[in-house]
Formats: sequence, structure tokens, C-alpha cells
Amino acid sequence: MVKAAIALAGLAVLALVVGYVSLSSYLHGDGFRKFLSGKVSQAAGVTGEFSPFEWHGMALDTAGFEAGGEGRIKSVKAQGLHTEVSLGGVKRGVWEIRNTVMDHLDVSLDTQEQTEIEKPDPPAVKRAKKSPWLPNEAELTSVDLRDVTVRALTSSGLAVASGMRVKAEKSGKDAYQAEIRGGAFHLPWKHVPVMTLDHARVRYQDGVAFISESQLDAEGGGRVEASGEWDTKAKVLDIQGNAAGFRCENVLTGDWAKRLTGDVSTTFNLRGKDGNLFSDGQMTVTNGTLTALPMLDALAAYADTRRFRVLNLTDAHTQWHWEKGVLRLTNLVLASEGLVRLEGTLEIRDGKLDGHFMLGIAPGVLASIPGAEEDVFLPGERSLLWAPVTVTGTLKDPEEDLTGRLIAAAGARMFEILPETGAEALKFSRTVLGDSADRTIEKGEKFLKKNEGAIREASGILKDLLGK
Repeated sequence: MVKAAIALAGLAVLALVVGYVSLSSYLHGDGFRKFLSGKVSQAAGVTGEFSPFEWHGMALDTAGFEAGGEGRIKSVKAQGLHTEVSLGGVKRGVWEIRNTVMDHLDVSLDTQEQTEIEKPDPPAVKRAKKSPWLPNEAELTSVDLRDVTVRALTSSGLAVASGMRVKAEKSGKDAYQAEIRGGAFHLPWKHVPVMTLDHARVRYQDGVAFISESQLDAEGGGRVEASGEWDTKAKVLDIQGNAAGFRCENVLTGDWAKRLTGDVSTTFNLRGKDGNLFSDGQMTVTNGTLTALPMLDALAAYADTRRFRVLNLTDAHTQWHWEKGVLRLTNLVLASEGLVRLEGTLEIRDGKLDGHFMLGIAPGVLASIPGAEEDVFLPGERSLLWAPVTVTGTLKDPEEDLTGRLIAAAGARMFEILPETGAEALKFSRTVLGDSADRTIEKGEKFLKKNEGAIREASGILKDLLGK
């Protein structure tokens, strides 16, 4: 009995030794490298292969992994990979990949709308035959990516995130939690400054990435905080957040960087499905000041006051919506209490403008233009005189319909304000004036022509306020 037990124990030990030797032989051969290449390729939807493995016991080093794809992931390049293989999961049919460290990972994406291409399954790498009792799955338990670069081609241009460090570990079945730190974000919009990632905490489970918190700091000042989720299976993105601490002069371009100062902040909701992105939010400018506008100097001259030379904004806000390159501003308000107020909506599509506003002016501002404050502007809310304004044209050459109405009103009033010439009677019968009719008309035309330039300059408030 004792001898039988000893014999069985010996056979068990021998089986373990043989099994270990067989597993080690497979791992150290080329079969495991090709197996792992196939698993990584399948998971990423690309076709690639690891460089030859260099083994040190159960630890291995490789120069890297390189792959290409025809789907959204166009290329993957990994350099300087070190990892360890544990046999602890063999009984459940899994190779446990532990303590993985990678020096550099570079990924190129194309997020533009495209025809979906099936992932290579199996990938086009040649696999060596293996015994049916060998594990057929690989399980990554932890990874430290020391330098990650992601290049994404979007409908707006190229977006690049570089210099990120990512640490992730398994937290459950098909679940991981990760922390990302550092990295510079270059977005494809010229007016958006370079962003540096302070930190981000992400949880991944069953194909959905949950961003519990993240913070980015902008070059020149400003902070962005965001959270949300990305469903990789349904291809649905939903991110919410806010941006604050930005200075207008740091996010605006051209002359507007000098003309408008203040602190700008906004909320945002970024959503997307099947590669189609849209975003909206509420933007506010506080402590805002408008200076060096020709319109301000003109109004100051007409009103004989310096109040318009530097316009302090007491209210500046709008709701915005962006989709497929079209920006819509609704509930737009720009105001300086007691002086001027602009309310309305504006759409910018391919550089073309379509705006509909109500412009409120303090009484007396346009008193020097005949008919302006009686026929064009009418009394309304906030003790201001109001007039509707339509804005068309382009960003480079905006147009408005207020100027024409002011000129027309001034022309209609010309004969009313010259009673000593009998101009008022001219409206009913030219014969009343006799030979003086032509001279009266000539007087009116000269006055109108002389002041048309001033009228156009004063009424260009919308054109200057929106800027070029």
C-alpha cells in the first residue's frame, strides 16, 4: 500500500515535471510568440506580429510589436516590451501575462466616417500548431505604458496626444481600471490652445470605457474637467464637462485678441455615434471689455461722451451647438448696461453668416441721424430703443441691413426738418414750391450725401461687434 502510494506520488511528480517542461518548451519556441501576436491583433482589429522573444526564465523581452489595419485603427507600434508569463491560469485555459512594461506605444486612428471593415478573425499571422491541452486565451493582469502617443485623423484635421503614461490593472472579468497622467494634447482647431493632461481615471468593462474624472490644463491658463463614457461596441460617445479660467485674448485670434478681454468659461456636452460628433454648451464672458472698435469711437463722437471708447460688458453669454462644421449661437447676449444691448441668434456655416438680432441703444446715441430714433428704433424693454437687425455675408465680410434703413429714414425726414424751405409741403405738391423746388431737393440730397458716411459708420455696430 505504501509502495503504491509512493509510486503514485512519483508518477504525479513526473507528470508535473513533464508538463512543466512541455509548457516551457512551447513558450520558448516560436509558437507562443505567434499565438500572442494573433490575440493582440484580433483584439485591436489589426494584423501584426511581435519581434522575436528573448526569455529569462518565465520573463521575456522583445523589441516590439508592429501592426497595420484597414479599420479605424490604422497602425500600432510598440517598442521595448518586458513582461512575465505565469502558469497559474493554465488549469482554466489562460496564459496569465503579468507585470507588463512598455517603453513606447504609438497608435494612429482614423475617426472619420467610413465603411466598417470587419476585424481580421483570425488575423493573417501564421500560427504554429499546438496541443489541445495548451491554454487558448491570454489574460493581461497589469501594464505600465511609459510613453503613449495617439494620432487621430478627424473631420476637422489631425489631433495628437503625446507623452502620456498609462497604468492599468485587471479589476474583474473583462474589466480594467487605469490611471493616465501627463501628455500634451494638440487639437485641430487653431483657436484651441495646447492642453496638458493632469490626470484621468478610467474604468473599462465589457467594451465600455467609463471616465470617472479627468483634468487638463491649457497653455496660457485655463482648466478643463470632464467625465463620461465611450461604448466601443455601440460606437457611442457621451462626455460632459466644463472649461474655466481661460482669457479671451488667449483663445481669440487676429484683431479680436486685442479688442476683447475678459474671462471665458463654458459647459460642454460632447456626443457621438458611428463617428458623427456634435457638441453643445453654455458660454459666458465675465469682466469683459471691448476696446479699439471703430464703432465705439464713432458712437463716442456722436454722443459727445467717452463712455463708448471703452465698453465694459455687464452681460455676455450664449448657448452654442456645433455639428458637422456648423456653429449655432442661440440666446446670444452682448450688453453694456444702460448703453447698448444685442440679443439674438447666429449661424456660421462654411464661413457664411445668418444672424437675426434685436439691437438696443440708449436714447440719444443716434440723435444726430434724422429719423433714427423715431422710425428705425422704437422704445422697448430696459429703457432702450430697439431695432431688428439681420446679419449676412461671411466672417471676412459681414453685412447688415441696419445701415440701409437708417439712410432711408434720414432721407424721408430731410424735408420734414427744413420747414423754412417749404420742404414739408413738397411731400404733397411740388407746385407749391415753384422755382424753389429743385433747390430744396438739392439741399436735401447734399445733406444726405454728406452724412451718409457718418450714418454707415455709426450704424455698423453689428459688423464691428461681430468682427471680421
